[in-house]
Parts: sequence; structure tokens; C-alpha cells
Amino acid sequence: MFSWIKNKWNSFMNNEELKRKIYVIIFEADTPLGKAFDVALIVCIVLSVLIVIMESVISHKLVGLSMRIVEWVFTVFFTLEYLMRLYCAKNPRKYVFSFFGIIDLLATLPAYLGIFFAGAQSLMVIRVFRIIRIFRIFKLFSFLKEGQLLLRALYDSGRKIVVFFLFVLVLVISIGTVMYLVEGDVEGSSFNNIPNSIYWAIVTMTTVGYGDITPVTPLGRFLCACVMLLGYTILAVPTGIVSASMIKTGGKKDEKPCPHCKRVGNEPDAVYCKYCGKFLEEIEY
Repeated sequence: MFSWIKNKWNSFMNNEELKRKIYVIIFEADTPLGKAFDVALIVCIVLSVLIVIMESVISHKLVGLSMRIVEWVFTVFFTLEYLMRLYCAKNPRKYVFSFFGIIDLLATLPAYLGIFFAGAQSLMVIRVFRIIRIFRIFKLFSFLKEGQLLLRALYDSGRKIVVFFLFVLVLVISIGTVMYLVEGDVEGSSFNNIPNSIYWAIVTMTTVGYGDITPVTPLGRFLCACVMLLGYTILAVPTGIVSASMIKTGGKKDEKPCPHCKRVGNEPDAVYCKYCGKFLEEIEY
């Protein structure tokens, strides 16, 4: 009996044809079955997250029990789906430590951890991150170029943003210190230390304005008004840096090199080199 089970198990684990069929359904979205599976998976993820959220609101025992039963149905489905991904993955180890592999594992663990640790079941809302797969399903490749443009712009403007951030950091520390000197001696003032004053400067400069710390002296209110106005100008700086970088990056054209004079700068659709006038051959570069 044991040997029969072992043989069946080995046959199942080494069935390459079955693995290929499951792989096409689970990992590929090109086929109707693959797309239908991914859409069904996303529907289950959304419903599962909604159930977890509703469980924290509804206190009726009967309704709560029904929700837990449905949630465990989803949990079993996600567990089987994760095991199937391991089974048919070309490189299971690579999948386990990949981004989606970690997300898939974290989507199933909280339910089982909730058996041993109270409250861990609420972590199942992490399943919402798996909705990222929707970009693979609907093949939104039209956004890929724009995404690369944005990343390139952020990379190119990274140093400027870091320098600007350091400038803002020094500025809020200075403003917070000045505000501490102005309001620190006032009885009942919340500006009783420099960290609190720096916190106020950050909240005010970013135009958040919680209102938990407010100045009471005329000089303090005048300084507060100046910081508010300064905040509007500062918020526009990083936006301008990134926007300028995006315009510069988006305006760049692929430069076609000349195989004769080796100079670059020709338009992508150029036929003849604008420097030496010779024919531009098709070169892979």
C-alpha cells in the first residue's frame, strides 16, 4: 500500500505534461483559461479582503461565523493555488523568493497563524497586494513606456531632490528653534522643547495644519504666517524638478550612429548621415 502511494506520488510529481498545462493556466494570461483563472483569482481576493473588513464591523455571532466559514473557503483556495504554483513552476525556489511568491505566501499564512495567535487573522488584508496581477492580465503595456519615463525622470532628478530635502530639513530645524525661542517661555505653551517646535514647523510648512500646536504671541503668529506662505513655494519645488526632468527625458530621441564617421546625433528615421552624407546602414546597437 505504501509503495503504491509512493509510486503514484512520484508519478504525479514528475508528470511534465500536467505541469505544463497547469503552468499555462496559472502563470500565463494569453489563453482564455489563463485569463479566466486570473480574473477569478482577483474576484476571490477582493471578496476575501471585504469579508475581513466586514468582520471587524459586524458583531453578530451568526453573521460572523458565516463570514469565517467563507473566509476559510477562500483560504483553502489560495493555499491550493500557492501549492499548484510551486508544483508547476519551472524554478520553484526562484518563485518562492520572488516578489509575487512572497506576496502569495503572506496571503495564506495569516489565516493559519490566527489559529495559534489571536488577531493574526486580520493580516489577511495583505491579499489586496495580489491585485497587482491585474496589470499582467489586461496587458497594460501601453503604460510601460510612461512608467519607464517617470522612473527615469525620478532617477535623473534624484540628486536635486536629495539636496532639496536636506535644505528643507535644515530649514524646519532652524524655524523650529526660532519658534522655541519665541514661544518657549509662554505659560502653557506647547512649544516647550525644540523637537515639538520642529514638529510644528514640519506640519505647518507642509500645509497639513493639525492645529494641535499653535502660537499665542503676536510675533509667533507672524512667524507662523510666514512659514505657511513659505510652505506653498517649497511644495512646488520638487514638482518642478521632476516635471523638468520628465520633459527633458521625454524629449530625448534615439540617436542613430553613423557606421562611417562614427558620429551620433542622426534622427532615428534618417537615411543619410547629416555629418558625412553617407548612407546609414542598418546597425544593431
